[in-house]
Amino acid sequence: MNMKKITTVLAGNTIYALAVSLFILPGGLITGGTTGLALVFHHQLGIPIAAFVAVFNILMFAAGVMVLGKAFAFTTLISTFYYPVILGIFERLFGNEGITGDRMLATVFAGLFIGVGIGLVIRAGASTGGMDIPPLILNKKKNLSVSITMSVFDSMILLSQMIFSNKEQILYGILLVLIYTVVLDKVLLIGRNQMQVKVISEKYEEINQCIQEKMDRGTTLLASEGGHLRQASFAVLTVISGRQLSKLNELVMGIDPHAFMIINQVNEVRGRGFTLHKEYK
Repeated sequence: MNMKKITTVLAGNTIYALAVSLFILPGGLITGGTTGLALVFHHQLGIPIAAFVAVFNILMFAAGVMVLGKAFAFTTLISTFYYPVILGIFERLFGNEGITGDRMLATVFAGLFIGVGIGLVIRAGASTGGMDIPPLILNKKKNLSVSITMSVFDSMILLSQMIFSNKEQILYGILLVLIYTVVLDKVLLIGRNQMQVKVISEKYEEINQCIQEKMDRGTTLLASEGGHLRQASFAVLTVISGRQLSKLNELVMGIDPHAFMIINQVNEVRGRGFTLHKEYK
């Protein structure tokens, strides 16, 4: 893991710990994940939250090593030990003083912080440890969605907190989980959403050249045949960013106002010009 990824993991865990210390604990909120379990044990047995998180993270880390391998172990090692430490520091630093006394505001911002924090860590190829590890194990073994599985576990943890929470706290807890699940998905897809465009036109050669020269995007010609006239031709396939869609539409319509365009949003694109450096020949 390079320094950029290490910095990202540290930043993600720090943001996560800030959410807990500035919004969840002062606001009396409940949440899922390892922190949610820690709240249950803290309320029932008086175990310090940071101490419970440290022990639980180590246990989950051991399970992750056995199933996910040594590469996972190294990337998650940072979170496993850093998060409890920074959380303990923030608890002592801020005490029970939060930024806001409004529970709704605390819920919204806690969800934003947690979603961004976990998202940064996962984008770096690591995890925040603890309850993030079971969804990763299920993703590898059963190919289940990380965010959906995480939501299921979080819901179960929220239900376990009903023994010491009122109905309003439960509702805020559910809202918190929904917010950070949505934010997590958005963070994971930042910079990856692209638009796939297929252009069907008799002037495909001119359109193909125009996309390459004026938009600096790669193209692929797909053999096609008209369903009515049975005329053989080619469709131009390209992948662009959402911001480039308007320009592409303008270029295509300028060449052939009758061109047929199929536009799809794709979640991720890999290869030359995207995850690999573009080569010019």
